[in-house]
Order: sequence, then structure tokens, then C-alpha cells
Amino acid sequence: MNPTARGVPARPRAADLEALTPADRNRVVDLVRVGALLVVVLGHWVMQGLWVTDAGVLRRTGMLSTEVWAHPFTWLLQVVPLFFLVGGYVNALSWRRGRERGLPYGEWLAARTARLVRPLLPLLAFWVVAAPGAGHLGLGWDWLRVAGKASWVPTWFLAVYLVVVALTPLTLAWWERSGLRTVLAGVLLAGAVDLVGLVVGGTAGFAVGTLNVLVVWTTLHQLGYAWRDGAVGGQRHRGRAALLVAGALLAAVLLVRLGPYGVSMVGVTGHGVDNSIPPKVTLLLVGLAQVGAVLLLEPRLARVAARPRVWRVTALVGSRMMTVYLWHLTAFGLLAAASLGLDGAGMSAEPGSAAWWWSRPAWFLLLALTAALLVVLLGRFEPVRTRVAAGAPGTAGVRGAVAPLLEVLVVCVVVAALARGGVVDAEGRAVWEWQAFGLAALLLLGAGPVTGSRRLRPGRRSDG
Repeated sequence: MNPTARGVPARPRAADLEALTPADRNRVVDLVRVGALLVVVLGHWVMQGLWVTDAGVLRRTGMLSTEVWAHPFTWLLQVVPLFFLVGGYVNALSWRRGRERGLPYGEWLAARTARLVRPLLPLLAFWVVAAPGAGHLGLGWDWLRVAGKASWVPTWFLAVYLVVVALTPLTLAWWERSGLRTVLAGVLLAGAVDLVGLVVGGTAGFAVGTLNVLVVWTTLHQLGYAWRDGAVGGQRHRGRAALLVAGALLAAVLLVRLGPYGVSMVGVTGHGVDNSIPPKVTLLLVGLAQVGAVLLLEPRLARVAARPRVWRVTALVGSRMMTVYLWHLTAFGLLAAASLGLDGAGMSAEPGSAAWWWSRPAWFLLLALTAALLVVLLGRFEPVRTRVAAGAPGTAGVRGAVAPLLEVLVVCVVVAALARGGVVDAEGRAVWEWQAFGLAALLLLGAGPVTGSRRLRPGRRSDG
């Protein structure tokens, strides 16, 4: 039987996903997304300098705080802008298809958020149990503090991206009216927010700067619309892509050299103004340069993605992207727990030392195996691809959007609390209430694998 007719299997193989891929799919979009994910995973594994002291206490040393020589490399390794580029591309395609079929906004948003939110449920459940239960397993507050913080910090992306997705109808309408002027407006606005924030300074200046959380990432999302509509890239617009690379890089270099900004595009204190917390115009410019480079390389990337073996790996990893993203640092915490149980075996070398660097290949292998096992066990919570059955134009209306919008709100609140404070308080006491609240709220709102929207059904893989 044709796999397309059966829909997507619950545990898809690479061959199944390849068979479900339409001929007109832009495989470069998937290749960029999966490539960026692998860069993020490897970067996090390097930067999370976890080690066990002679006293048997787990410690964390942020690699960028000590290895200043690595700061320029973050211009290549800070690839979160590419996720928003790809997001703009696929969200434009998805919303336009839904709009053509008279799909209510709430049903569309429920389908778009399902794959992002459902993989969060097992992570919440894990920490609901691990936070209060770690002490009974001989794991002290140091493990909870370090492993819990490391596990939750990357989830900031999920909260921000969900907000950007929810705004797609508005931002896409703006793009359809004003085109590339929306990108220029975003760059100018991000620069203005930076200027006001730096002049005001202190807590108030930081509060002003947080406006760029929306401005910076939405602007990169707008470039995804431009890519989808052929306004940048391709043979016709290679000059625009080249100008984007050169102009954005030059502007970023000038701001870093002549202004107060640090060199690192990944958050680090004590080395100039932080470019990423909250995001600054410098990070936006580096992201624009990365986008330009992808567009220039698109023909070559298309040839690479067309290779059967490359595409099978891309499709398989892409089908479990959120599970990989959410669990790759919890895998580090689990290995740290095992090391503590073995008196610090394998984690006694201090980060940055020669012994630490020499041990990285073995640790990367262990991390990859642990993460792969977690993905196999928990990947079932991540829908591979879903389509939404079209409804009558205007049905569900505002009322139908309440639940998915509340899901977005719950994720933002829970993730913000956990990414900021981790799973222990200042006194070292386990804090599990936020995880429990998030888990219960999302299950009640219908994010679970069983209670998800009844209008969701398996469908062919598409760019959306």
C-alpha cells in the first residue's frame, strides 16, 4: 500500500518519510533546519562545562566566560536566526493554505503548536518527579541546580517561537503589503530599542531592551516570508543576498569595534554588552548575514539535499527535532548523575584543561547515545506532520482560538520561570510547582498526545 494513503506511521522510518515527501518540496528548508539543530546541540554540549570537584560536588563553568578566544566563532555557531528564517518560510506556506481553505485561525494555530508543545509534556513530567525525588537517590541540590538549569535554559526558544507563530497572520499581512520594507523597519527599530535601552541603563534599560525579543526574531521571520516569495535569493536576486551578507557583516563589525557590544553572540557576562540577553541589533545583523549566506549557497545545498542518504537522515532527524532540542541537555544531566554515583568518574577534569579537551570525543559519543535513547523512548510525543481538516469559513471564530492562545501563554510563563530560576530556589530546595502547573494546564488545554485536537489528522509531508 502507498505510505501516503496510510498516513504517517507512529514510529516512522526514513524510507516512510521519503515516500511521503512531495516532489515540489524545498528540501533546503529542512536541511538548514536540521543542520542548525545539530550545530546548537554540539555547541551546547561544548559550552556546558560540567565537572565534579574533588569533594564530589557538581559544578558548571560556562566555557565562553573563560575561553575568550572562542567568542568570534559564535558568529558562526549562534544559528538560532536560521530557525526563525525557516519558520517564516513554512508558516507563510501553512497559513496561506489554511486561508485558502477557509480554516479558522484557532484550528490553524492548534495544528502549528501541537508539534512544538506536545514534546514538552514528558520533560515537564520528568522534572515533576526528579526535582523532589533527587535527594532520595543521593543526588544533592548541586545536581538539581546545575542539571535543572542546563535542562531548561534552551526552552526560551520554544516560548518566543510560539509567540512569533501566533502572530503569523498579522506579520504575513504586513509582509504582503510592504515587502522588504518590513525587514528594514525591523533593523531600524531594533537599533532604536538598543539605543534607548543603553542610554536609560539599569533595570529600566533592560526592560526597554526586552522589546527586541519580539523585534529581532520577528524580523528574521519576515525574511522567511521573503525567501518563500522569491524576494531574496535565487539566480534573480543573488546580488541582494550578497549585499545582505556584506552589508550586515560590515555593520555588525563596526558596532562591535566602535560600540559597547561584546564580540560573543552567545550570552556571556563581563565582555561588553551582552548581544543575546535580550537580543540586540548586532545579533540581528549577524543573523541577516547568515540568511544571506544560506541564500547564496541554496543551489549547492539543494544538490546536497537531493542525495537519497542525506535526505533520509534529514527527514528522520527533522521528524524528531523538538524532542532532540528539549532533551539534549537533560542527557548531559543524566550522565552527570551517573558520574556522581561513580565518585565523579569521567567528569573530574576541569573545563578548559588539556585533559578536559582530550575527553570531549568520548563524552560526545556518550551524550549522543544517551540523547538518541531518549529520542527513541520519547519521540512518540512529537507528531511527525499534521494537517487540519478544513472547516466552513468563519467557524470557531475567536472562541476557537482561546485554547491554543492559552497554550502559548502557559508555555511562555512556565518556561520563563524555569529558564530563569531552574528547579531549585536560593536555599537549595526543590521547586517543582511550575512544572506541575505547566503539565496540568497543557493537558487540560489539549496538548497531550491523546487529548489533542480532533480535527488533526495525518497527511503528506509538505513545506508547512
